Amino acid sequence: MTSNSAKSPAVFIDRDGTLMDDADYCSRPDQVKIFDGVTDALRRLKDAGYRVIVITNQSGIGRGFFTEDVYRAVEAEVSRQLGDGLIDATYFCPDAPGKPSKCRKPAPGMVLQAAREHDIDLSRSFLIGDKEIDAECAHNAGVRAIRVRTGFDKMTDGSCADWVTEDLPAAAKIILNEAKR
Repeated sequence: MTSNSAKSPAVFIDRDGTLMDDADYCSRPDQVKIFDGVTDALRRLKDAGYRVIVITNQSGIGRGFFTEDVYRAVEAEVSRQLGDGLIDATYFCPDAPGKPSKCRKPAPGMVLQAAREHDIDLSRSFLIGDKEIDAECAHNAGVRAIRVRTGFDKMTDGSCADWVTEDLPAAAKIILNEAKR
């Protein structure tokens, strides 16, 4: 077993509405539009020693709106627009809502799987997302939550997130400031 001091911290990031514009069941690569400042923010996190791991609910697969191959084409475009080396891994959950799921956020399955597979120290990690289920997932997995206001739901009153901020670049500043403590 690896000690926590040898494990890496990570920033888990929701995709739609956090890294990129939420196209509502994004099913075409031409719908991918990475938000301004995201690439530089991810680079700063990587330079500070964080693993960057995308975790995303993709219920459009489970609902039959698009296939896993279509999802993979969209994900390839996300990677292309961000550039090489910024994303360490991506995990997606195809399950539709209303059915038992260990991976569909707010369940912590994707975060816990990534932590096992990438030797992540959850006590030094964060999750950034635009929905309350992202904040709930973070806490269910034992990581700190940052909620951003870049998705469809801009109302964050009463959020269980540890911090609420405007966007991913501002969330990255919070993380980097916390790392200095």
